[in-house]
Amino acid sequence: MQVTDRVCVVTGGGSGIGKALCERFAADGARKVIVVDRAADQALAVAEAVGGQAEVVDVGVADEITEMLERVERDHGPIDVLCNNAGIASGSDPLTTPIDEWQRQWDINVMSHVHAVRAVLPGMLARGEGHIQHTASMAGILTSHGNAPYATSKHAVVGLAEWLSVTYHDQGIRVYLLAPLGVRTPMLGPQADSEWARAAAGPLKEPEEVAQQVTDAFAEERFLILTDPIAQEWMEFKTAEPEKWLRGMRKLQARIAAAG
Repeated sequence: MQVTDRVCVVTGGGSGIGKALCERFAADGARKVIVVDRAADQALAVAEAVGGQAEVVDVGVADEITEMLERVERDHGPIDVLCNNAGIASGSDPLTTPIDEWQRQWDINVMSHVHAVRAVLPGMLARGEGHIQHTASMAGILTSHGNAPYATSKHAVVGLAEWLSVTYHDQGIRVYLLAPLGVRTPMLGPQADSEWARAAAGPLKEPEEVAQQVTDAFAEERFLILTDPIAQEWMEFKTAEPEKWLRGMRKLQARIAAAG
């Protein structure tokens, strides 16, 4: 699949990977790029730069994302490509993270994907074609240190994407799962050059590199998008020797705790 002449919607499009996706799609000839973000200034700036349309939406609110997607289809026609990219990362362990924060991460990191899919999938099925990309994280395939809500919610995104791919592939729906390691985005912030980033997040990529990897996967209609070959090695290690992998992760946790 190529995005040329397609209507593309990108949530979290105001910065980081989402911004890079909007720029890539516009450069590749998308008919319309819809930049969705709750930060109005960022959404408007990206939309202006790529000749797209800004939609200021809190994707953690079901009615907002559903109504936005319905409006886009009324104004621009069927949505061909949906990138569920918006996400947040905050909190720590289950004992200290408030339940409200757990719920907020669940609403944005998982349920925004669910609500968006519910809005666009019927039309895609009727047309016999559609492309849905989910941004998870290697935290959703392996895990992450220090942030239980993030790791838990990203595991759920992986499960959702796999289920959709299994269930709807033969009806013309192509599902893509982006599972980045470290990417130099606002989410990673000052941790980019920390001990944690070097040991746990792997070699850092720039958002533009990741956007190109996504469009490469679109062209191949390939489900899993990893941002660095080491991610494949880590996945295989975890699968082959789970107890040894857990021991290694515990050692890394101890190093991070000791470093403060």
